Amino acid sequence: MPQTKIGAQLYTVREFTKTPADIAKTISKLRKIGYEAVQASATGPIDPKELRKILDNEGVVCAATHRGFDQMKNEPDKVVEEHEIIGCKHTAIGGLPHNYRTSAETYREFAAEASQVAKTLLAKGLTWSYHNHSFELERFNGGRPALEILYAESDPKCFFAEIDTYWITHGGGDPAAWIRRMKGRVPLVHFKDMVVHEGKPIMAPVGAGNLNWAEILKACADAGTEWYLVEQDTCLGDPFEALKQSFENLRSWGVK
Repeated sequence: MPQTKIGAQLYTVREFTKTPADIAKTISKLRKIGYEAVQASATGPIDPKELRKILDNEGVVCAATHRGFDQMKNEPDKVVEEHEIIGCKHTAIGGLPHNYRTSAETYREFAAEASQVAKTLLAKGLTWSYHNHSFELERFNGGRPALEILYAESDPKCFFAEIDTYWITHGGGDPAAWIRRMKGRVPLVHFKDMVVHEGKPIMAPVGAGNLNWAEILKACADAGTEWYLVEQDTCLGDPFEALKQSFENLRSWGVK
C-alpha cells in the first residue's frame, strides 16, 4: 500500500484508456508523473486480472472505482469479486440516475434504495459512496438541498460520500463545509479547481483556480478522508499536464 493520499481519476484521461494497451501506457505515464494510485473510471473493456497485472507492474494501486448503480444493485457478487481481483475496497456511483432527480421524494427513495445496496456491498468488504454534481444542491419547494436529503435520510453506517470540490462550488456550496458535515462518511474526495474563463466558471488543475485549498485539506484531514482523487472532467490543454500540475501543487503544499 503506498504511503500517499493522492490518486488520479482516470476519467480525466478517458480518451487514452479505450483499450488494454492504452490503459497500460496511461498508467505508466501517470506513474512517471508521481501518482501511485488511480481511480478506475470510464475505461474501455479490460479483464480485471489484466488490469491488476498492469497496476502491479507499475507499482500503482486502484484506490477506488466508479460503477453503474444497476450493476451494483443487480450483480453485487460480481462487483465485489472484480474489486477483490484488482485489490480495491472503494467504489462509488458516478451520478444519480435521472429518474430520481425530480423531487424531494425521489431523492428520499434513492437514499433508501441505495442504502440497501451499500449495506450489501459493505457486508462483503466493499464501501459504496455517492459522487455529487451541482444539481443536487437544488432546493425543492424552498426546502433542504437535495444533497442534504440524500445524506440525512440514508444509512450513515454504509451510505458514504465522494464529495466533488468543483461541483459543490458550482452549485453555490462550500466544499470544506460539506466535507466536515460528512465526517467519518467521506472516504473519497474529488479534487478539482474552478477558474473563471471568458466570464464562465470552468475546471482547472488543483491550485490553479479560486478554491480555498487550505480549508479543503484541513477539512479532509478532520473528516478522515482516505483518498484525494485528482480529476478534471474537461481541460483546456493536455489532460496529463493538468494532472501533473495538480500533483505538483499538492506535493508543494506538503500533501503526501
